[in-house]
Amino acid sequence: MKHGNSSGSGVEVRVWDLPTRLFHWALVALVADAFLSAKFGDVTMTWHKWNGYAILTLLAFRLIWGMIGSSTARFADFVRGPRAIAAYLRGEIHPYGHNPLGALMVLALLAMLAFQGTMGLFATDDILVSGPLKHTVSAATAKRFTGLHKIGYWAILGLVAVHVGAVLAYLLVRKENLTRPMITGYKSAAGHAGEPFPTLEPLWRAGLALALAASIVWGGVNGWPLLAH
Repeated sequence: MKHGNSSGSGVEVRVWDLPTRLFHWALVALVADAFLSAKFGDVTMTWHKWNGYAILTLLAFRLIWGMIGSSTARFADFVRGPRAIAAYLRGEIHPYGHNPLGALMVLALLAMLAFQGTMGLFATDDILVSGPLKHTVSAATAKRFTGLHKIGYWAILGLVAVHVGAVLAYLLVRKENLTRPMITGYKSAAGHAGEPFPTLEPLWRAGLALALAASIVWGGVNGWPLLAH
């Protein structure tokens, strides 16, 4: 925590830990590269596939980190019900991390990306490119999943547009910069009177979470075909 003047207006608090911030920006880069590699990559879509594996690994990591990570990264900290959303809209609660309304967008993006990546594992163009699990399902199912994978592209673009629009709205209307804390990790403590300071977990725990996530994805991609037979 950075301490400012005695009035508290200059105090900045570490809100986002390094693993959460790295996850966020790595996911942005990988999703963008996945789209670009699908449009302009080689015909075998090799790079696109590796992008997909990396994205699924990050999503698995975020799921684990959402249970064992720092306080603001935990789903229990920001995934609330309608009452919490209403209280936030009335200005009664001021969370350091994701607010209850923003949590809906976080969940929607994570779920849509997980769906998109999973469908890609079964997708095929029936010529050169097939996902690693395509042969574990029928031709009709693979075709259906391929169609969903293509539709998911536009759904993700729509969610990203809403997300970026919300970030800009917070900046222009509420004068709250949501991007800077996701880069530096810090935000002003002003307006958070009564809220407990976020707690941070050690980096080794994030390393274990990433290793477990990678093992889950590897096992799913390589072990599923064995079980299917």
